[in-house]
This record gives sequence, structure tokens and C-alpha cells, in this order.
Amino acid sequence: MLLLAPLLGWHADAWPGAGWGLLAAAFTAVLPTLILGVGERRRYWGDRHVRRRQDRLVAAPGVMASVITGTALLYGLDAPIEVTALVAAMLAVLLVLLVITFFWKVSVHSAVAAGALAILASVFGTWLLVLSPLVALIGWSRIRLRCHTIGQVAVGALVGAGVGAPLFDLLG
Repeated sequence: MLLLAPLLGWHADAWPGAGWGLLAAAFTAVLPTLILGVGERRRYWGDRHVRRRQDRLVAAPGVMASVITGTALLYGLDAPIEVTALVAAMLAVLLVLLVITFFWKVSVHSAVAAGALAILASVFGTWLLVLSPLVALIGWSRIRLRCHTIGQVAVGALVGAGVGAPLFDLLG
């Protein structure tokens, strides 16, 4: 999101759009990272990756509040549609991941990577799918680090691409 939101903003409206993208990145990447770091330091959860499924349910409201606030601001301040659609799609992906998390642990890393790639391909062309090995590499790293199973990585990627890109296209 740190790169994707400003890139889509630039695509929509050059420098002003990139500024909107930076605002989106603040609410979807920077603030959630800070929230996770504070929660880790206060021992609300074990680490900034929030590896335990139960801890994710504790961390989710803060992250969701940040993304919801960012979404409302972008819509309310009339940001470029590509930026608002991106953040709304991300919010939808997070909501689906949260519902799944009540029952099962799923890879947020894979969801974000696959969703970002699917949206990039939607905006700039399917030739960008040549970057798919990067999504696979991120998924493999989550398995290798023993943070997730193959199934959890696959479901995360399917949710990210399957929810994020179609909603982005619908809203954009």
C-alpha cells in the first residue's frame, strides 16, 4: 500500500493524485503498522505479525478503524476514484479476512500481495502478471517461516485477488 496507493493516485491525477495516494497509504499501511507495534510493545499480542489467530481478533479493531477512517476521508474529501476504490477494496478484503479469522488463520501477507498484483494488472494491463512469482515467493516465505500452511496462504491469495480486484473494478 505504501507504493500502490501513490502509484494509482499518480495514474489518476499526477502529483495531486500521488498526494491522495500518500494519504491513503498513511491510513492503510503506516497507522496500522504503528498500531501493531504499540500493541506488541504493550503485550496485547505476541509480535507485529500477530501470528496467533486469537491475537488477530484483538488487533483487528484498531487496524480496521484506521482503514475505515481513511476510506471515509478519501470519499468525503473527493479523492481520485482510483485511490478511493483501492482503499474500499482493501477494506472489503480485510472484512472477509476478519470473518475467516474467527474460525481459521489466513495469510494477510498473501492476500495483500495477490490483491495488489490483481489491481495493478487491472489498471496497467495483464502483462504485469509476470510478477506473479513474487506473490508465490511471499506465500512460500510465510510457509517457510511456519507462520501459515499452504492452505492458509492459498486462501489468503484467493481472497486478496478474488475480492480486491473485482471490487476495485466495480468502484473504479
